[in-house]
Amino acid sequence: MKDDTVSAASMKPDIKKNYIYRLIYEIVYAALPVITLPYISRVLGADGVGEYSYAFSIITYFMLMGTLGTSSYGTREIARNRDDKRTCSKLFWEIELMSVAVCLVSLIMWVLLILLDEGHRLFFIALTPFLLGTMFDITWFFTGLERIKTIVSANAAVRISGVVLLFLIVRTREDVVAYCAVNSLTQLTASLSMWIFLPKYLVRCRVTWTNFSHHFRETVIYFIPTIAQSIYNVLDKTLIGIITGSPFQNGYYEQSSKIIWIANGVSFTVFNSVLYPRMSYLFATMEPGEVKKKISQAADYILFMCFGAAFGLLGITHTLVPVVFGDGYAPAELLIYMMLPLIPVIGISNCLGNQYYTPVGKRLQSSRYIVTGAAVNLILNLCLIPFFEARGAVVASVAAELLITWLYIRNCDGYLTLKMVGASSVKRIFAGACMALTVYMLGHVPLNGICVLLLQLASGAAVYILMLYALKDEVLKRRLI
Repeated sequence: MKDDTVSAASMKPDIKKNYIYRLIYEIVYAALPVITLPYISRVLGADGVGEYSYAFSIITYFMLMGTLGTSSYGTREIARNRDDKRTCSKLFWEIELMSVAVCLVSLIMWVLLILLDEGHRLFFIALTPFLLGTMFDITWFFTGLERIKTIVSANAAVRISGVVLLFLIVRTREDVVAYCAVNSLTQLTASLSMWIFLPKYLVRCRVTWTNFSHHFRETVIYFIPTIAQSIYNVLDKTLIGIITGSPFQNGYYEQSSKIIWIANGVSFTVFNSVLYPRMSYLFATMEPGEVKKKISQAADYILFMCFGAAFGLLGITHTLVPVVFGDGYAPAELLIYMMLPLIPVIGISNCLGNQYYTPVGKRLQSSRYIVTGAAVNLILNLCLIPFFEARGAVVASVAAELLITWLYIRNCDGYLTLKMVGASSVKRIFAGACMALTVYMLGHVPLNGICVLLLQLASGAAVYILMLYALKDEVLKRRLI
């Protein structure tokens, strides 16, 4: 039985190392779009990027349908049972086989859409590996075990290779389909690469087919907030394409969203993804004091990072848009400015969702808040996009996220309060405003655009940290995790 059960001490990974590994992965993951954005923006143009954005928004629905809530549910179940290797093995095969079955149904429906939609057929065929990658994505298993190093090892090299392939294949405006194919094949390869490391963590076990219905019901519960979340992460792009009929509007929105996505990744995604499985473990082992402490510290750190990123972007966007995107993307500048509130707002809701509502088993409760926000977002999208195009979609997203975050804080049993958020924000807002003003003034230095941008980034980070140090901000003194 030595292989079946592992002591808690041996199975408890170093969370600091996990943070470093995840940070490396997120830096690589965030750096790749920074490298490819200038090239793709210039080669494909705003309309080419818009065509890809619209086609990808369509397949995203099928990917969501295929995964249901497997990622969150699977991570939680593995994290709760990681001390028992046999139980983990059994859970893995039951959840993964159920996921494959659901993905096959989604794949059949996707093939039918390909046959029916002649106008987008080539795009959809090229994107099909995304759906296959979803079927074989087992990142949730390693996340639950907190084996972040394995995820980094498997994905980083594959994604870097995908970038190299992109530069070699995508050369002209007509290569939008090739761009779709490179991205989707990279995702499929990354998913398959995870299976190489799998035998080390599994033992022989008997799969109980009667448990499939239980796992299916649970993943459906987790699916509700996932599909609701997609309404303002994906549906806005679909509606922009349908209502405006302009690939340019989708192109502006897509590239602006990527900048915010990169800022989110650096600010809080890595932090929350590392702490989520640990919170599930802590809730399962009844350590409420440590849970409250970590949630409070996490929210404080996230606000520190988010305000830094938001005010930094406020100062550099005027320089960043022409340097990164090239000519023809001027409307994206305003969209980025309008999206800046999303960084701290989503940071807090993401923190509570990953570190409180899901680990404690209140996913269904949080689903109601997300569905409420999604409904508001949908209504505002339908009302605003016909008049304001992509700008209307941004306003709808900000309004929906504000509502969801307020509901999350209001109903989290005191783990985080508006007063705590306000107290953590005052110094960061002041320091951020000083940074934004400094960075904006540096934007007028008569240097090459790239040099100015690098000067702004370095100076902005220095001003922000020094201001907070002068204000004696506690986050600079506290251990990160």
